[in-house]
Amino acid sequence: MNDGGRVQINRLATGVPGLDRVLGGGLPEYSFNLIAGGPGAGKTTLAHQIMFANASADRPALYFTVLGEPALKMLRYQQQMSFFDPSKLDGVIRFINLSEDVLQKDLSRVLDHIVREVTSSNSQIVVVDSFRTVVRAATVLETGEMELQSFVQRLALYLTSWQATTFLVGEYLESEVRDNPVFTVADGILWLYQSAERNSIVRKLQVMKMRGQESMPGLHTFRITGDGIQVFPRMLLRKESEKPRQASRTAIGITGLDEMTGGGIPRGDSVLIAGPSGSGKTVLATQFIAEGVRRGEPGVIAVFEEHPEEYLERARGLGFDLREMTKRGVLRVIYLRPLDLSVDETLQGILDAVEQIGAKRVVIDSLSGFEVALAPTFREDFRESLYRMVGALTGTGVTVLMTVEVTESFTDLRFSPHAISFLTDDIILQRYVEMEGQLRRVMVVAKMRSSQHSKDLRSYEITDAGIVVGEVLKEYRGIITGVPQPVEEAVRPLYPGLTDQESLVLEALAELREGTVEDLARRVELRRPALTSALERLVTLGYALKAMVEGRPVYRPVARVLGR
Repeated sequence: MNDGGRVQINRLATGVPGLDRVLGGGLPEYSFNLIAGGPGAGKTTLAHQIMFANASADRPALYFTVLGEPALKMLRYQQQMSFFDPSKLDGVIRFINLSEDVLQKDLSRVLDHIVREVTSSNSQIVVVDSFRTVVRAATVLETGEMELQSFVQRLALYLTSWQATTFLVGEYLESEVRDNPVFTVADGILWLYQSAERNSIVRKLQVMKMRGQESMPGLHTFRITGDGIQVFPRMLLRKESEKPRQASRTAIGITGLDEMTGGGIPRGDSVLIAGPSGSGKTVLATQFIAEGVRRGEPGVIAVFEEHPEEYLERARGLGFDLREMTKRGVLRVIYLRPLDLSVDETLQGILDAVEQIGAKRVVIDSLSGFEVALAPTFREDFRESLYRMVGALTGTGVTVLMTVEVTESFTDLRFSPHAISFLTDDIILQRYVEMEGQLRRVMVVAKMRSSQHSKDLRSYEITDAGIVVGEVLKEYRGIITGVPQPVEEAVRPLYPGLTDQESLVLEALAELREGTVEDLARRVELRRPALTSALERLVTLGYALKAMVEGRPVYRPVARVLGR
């Protein structure tokens, strides 16, 4: 196909979840690719998965093995994967062993065998595994390097002109990239890594090279399961201007708290619920989800600290039947508790659930448990990863509520143990305080980005029906310290209802015992209009008396008020 003078390159779907997105839309058809990595990294599994996904009667495949073991042994293990289709063997897919040709140390013979098989079968997918064995055989020749370069170039030229999509599989070191001709000739290079830290194993994939298209940069986590390889693309930061701004509010479902937030959380915001153990963070999150379902807004809960059955049973004790909501398909509870998770894998699981049920609300309970569930290597950049995850979720328009446990302190105000409060739009703080010999709970809306909210500190209780917000604690000071004190009588105003300015005028009048506006003007630094206004207020409130003497107003203080 030709579009405006450009050659149209078709792309093949790899059949590996997440990999097409990383590649930039799939594999270029007829490309010459290298799959490299250390032992056990998943190279052969990846090659098989791509081959079984694309091989058909119209697109036959050849898998050349250059191994010391027969193909039958390799297939014995690969057939355990769900992508393995035995009906494609010996017809659509054929396995050819090149071990004998390699042992002869004759690369021309190896090339001739490959060309002969490809030509006779009209194969359009070709895999050579392990190509590194061919390289080692060539190095024993006197002209090994030149022979290898010529072999690679002829192989690439032939297979590309034959219109075959090719994969060379081999164990390579990154230090070989510069000097090995394979890396120069290859159109695409997929590098697989495997690292062990403590008790966890982390696998990552990098597209080091992909001609003709823009692939996603960086290392991307992948996992090998019974379904084969699944890649979790590294989420990219969304530009702030791209984030959808919505004027509507998302009701939390707690009357007093909705009032404190000005009608609920701005839709599409991320909100952090911070508090000590037992302060009701999970209860608040449950009410948030239940209120959403009641309003026709499906939700997703990602649980890290307890089993979903325990979570659902605890909610039922508060009168929220989350189990029934899951049966109706309006709620999805994701249980994520392995000790080698990646942030990208977690995000993918949440995004998949959001898309499947059309969720509008997401709860992550809790960030403390989430961090523990991560592999050690991902804990090092926990804040950066969390920042990207929250941005990716709110970028879809959902409202995200996260809980985090903080260690109670009676001397300062803490939002989280990770200094992550900056990455959330809103913060609701819960804490314990001692009042009148009792331990009570207090909450406050500490932050709402670009939105007005209450500054009140309000008490609350956890009842059989969830959280109930109480009165504003106006009669106490020092609540943030955890040990509030009642407001003392001595600090109450001497003249109730008067401003500081009016009290000053009253004190001056008491000293004069009687005076005109001119008399008072010499004692207080006030302009005449302000002074006259203050005197009229004193008369209205009963703090002074006004009489006309010789046509001028004269003011006298009320003796009972001044105690004279």
